[in-house]
Amino acid sequence: MIKGNEVESFLENRIGRNTNDLAKVWEVFKSFGKEQIDGGEETALLFQCGVYDFTGEELFCFDFVRQFTIEEEGHLVQLHCEFVFEPAEELSKLETSLMYFDYEGDVKDFYSEVESLGEFKIPLKYKPLRLNIYTEEI
Repeated sequence: MIKGNEVESFLENRIGRNTNDLAKVWEVFKSFGKEQIDGGEETALLFQCGVYDFTGEELFCFDFVRQFTIEEEGHLVQLHCEFVFEPAEELSKLETSLMYFDYEGDVKDFYSEVESLGEFKIPLKYKPLRLNIYTEEI
């Protein structure tokens, strides 16, 4: 069982040196999605991508998210596993958001649905600038 304040380092350790290999990181993230979080109640898994300017520079973000509630503290936390790319023309046309909380079926069906999306497949052909792993309260 993972402690809520250790989810970020847990995922970073699991990913190891595969920080530019989207397919391998996705497999690690899917496995991480099954892990129990101590004191946390899982509420959602999310895949999202699109061009955003969170840093003042437009970049294509390819983001796997696990959202959970820390019961003792009573707040929602999102753990992001976010690849960032230069917004190539093909990537600039992609935007989607798919959440497991809203999805009918089990988590395997959700992962299969994500993997079937063009928004998931197309970025696999590109080399990311970096991988950002971070948590945020929402």
